Amino acid sequence: MTSTPTARDLTLAQILERQRLAFLADPQPGAAVRRDRIHRLKQFVLDNAAELTEAMREDYGSRPETFSTLTDIASSIPDLDHQRAHVRKWMRPTRVSRALEAVGFTQQVRHDPKGVVGIIGPWNFPLYLTIVPAGSALGAGNRVMMRPSSVTARTTEVLCRRAPEYFSVDELAVAGPEHGRGSDFSTLAFDHLFFTGSPGVGRSVAADAARNLTPVTLELGGKNPVVVDSSADVDRAARSIASARMVNGGQVCMCPDYVFVPRDRLDTFCDTVLDQWRATLPAIVGNPEYTSTVNASNYERIVGLVDDAVAKGARRRDAAPAAERLPDPVTRKIAPTLLTGVTPDMKIDSDEVLGPVLTVFPYDTLDDAIRYVTDRPSPLVLYWYGEKNERFEVVADRTRSGSIYGNDFGVGMASSSIPFGGVGNSGMGGYHGHYGFRTFTHERAVALHSFDADVSQLMVPPFTRGKRRLASAYLGAMRTRTRLRL
Repeated sequence: MTSTPTARDLTLAQILERQRLAFLADPQPGAAVRRDRIHRLKQFVLDNAAELTEAMREDYGSRPETFSTLTDIASSIPDLDHQRAHVRKWMRPTRVSRALEAVGFTQQVRHDPKGVVGIIGPWNFPLYLTIVPAGSALGAGNRVMMRPSSVTARTTEVLCRRAPEYFSVDELAVAGPEHGRGSDFSTLAFDHLFFTGSPGVGRSVAADAARNLTPVTLELGGKNPVVVDSSADVDRAARSIASARMVNGGQVCMCPDYVFVPRDRLDTFCDTVLDQWRATLPAIVGNPEYTSTVNASNYERIVGLVDDAVAKGARRRDAAPAAERLPDPVTRKIAPTLLTGVTPDMKIDSDEVLGPVLTVFPYDTLDDAIRYVTDRPSPLVLYWYGEKNERFEVVADRTRSGSIYGNDFGVGMASSSIPFGGVGNSGMGGYHGHYGFRTFTHERAVALHSFDADVSQLMVPPFTRGKRRLASAYLGAMRTRTRLRL
């Protein structure tokens, strides 16, 4: 008697082949099958919540259980529920214009599964940013291969070990360290590849996928700007931004990276940010509620960015308790740090921080802030604090970012009603809700002609007088239509 193989028993190529054959045997899974797969994915997360949160704590060294429960476990569920509730409707063919039905044409758009989807997850939210796109891919009728980050090795081990309890390897498989490097995964001939990570690695993933003409969704990062308008409650804005910069120890692709504040409010803003940090973190080194930097290389990179800025003239203020020596290489904890006087020759002016460091600039006119933002690669999120007024519209019209969020941190991230994704250097494509379903489907046009007349005969010789008259009449009609619409 042979046992059913798991992903650990197979090579990546063998898993892909099994999933492709399974997909070809059932290329249009019904709504009941899709809903069942999403339900099992949900149970996979919920049943193993305690083990997964402990694994994330071990991966980071210090990561609060409550934080992991909120952001990685519980937050994964609403989008899965949304997919499951709507997939029956979304998968139906869409009827389009009926204008040609009178002459025998019917048109519709099918929403066909793409096939086998590859998902490469990041280390900063190793569960949420892998599970949510997987739910969208399953809802769209695909098979899924997941590659969690090797940086969060303990979390990846739990996912690899527990996944076979809920899915056959033909449905959803989790690749682990035994399957080689990330590039071994991204070079596979998937039908779609979804990647979350840095712009640098994203370029490599896109290049790997291009060899197979595999379409990609890239969810990348960037330096997210904040514009504090003159209409804002500066005290409230400062406290909100200070809290946002501490989330996951600042290791969030959506975290505010730098802030523009009206010049006459700069001191008030900076003082309030520091007050908020100090009130929240009376202790840091031994505080289990403050997340460590994920590994030594990232810790050294962040410390190096701050040291470089200070050496070149920036002013540093931080929230380190007086009795503690920070940053601390043993716990890899860095006190929330505020920088002013940053200039273009400093590395932190161009490098994404992914740590608890906030740069603040004063501005005299909104044009100053807009020019700074547009001179740099497009961010994932642009934050606005203030009223939704004419100045907001100016900023929205003249800048480019994946999303615009106002007066709070990540307000759109949890929504299944709007897309989440980047643009330019911060990524391509989006997901969440229906947008995720569409990402993983092929919108296949269907146009049927039910009459005996053969339109193709109009486009081949002989071009008779009747055909010439028809072409002339058609061109005239288009000219008339154009004039009427001016």
